[in-house]
Amino acid sequence: MTIKVINEQQNLQEVIQVLLTHLEPSKVMKFWAACKLGKGDYLQLKEKLFAQDNVDSLYEKIKAYQDM
Repeated sequence: MTIKVINEQQNLQEVIQVLLTHLEPSKVMKFWAACKLGKGDYLQLKEKLFAQDNVDSLYEKIKAYQDM
C-alpha cells in the first residue's frame, strides 16, 4: 500500500484559488488571517495566482464582481 503525500504549499495555493473563485476577496483574506496562513512569500504566490492578469483585466474582473 502506498500513500501519496501532498505538497503543503501547493495544496494551500489550490485551496486559496478555489476560495477566490467562489468568495469575495475580502472574505478569503479574513479567512486566511484567521487561519494564520500569512506565512510564506506573498509575491511568489501573487505571481502564480495572477500571472495571466494585468491591471485592465483585474479591473474588469473586480467591476464584474461588484456588478453581480
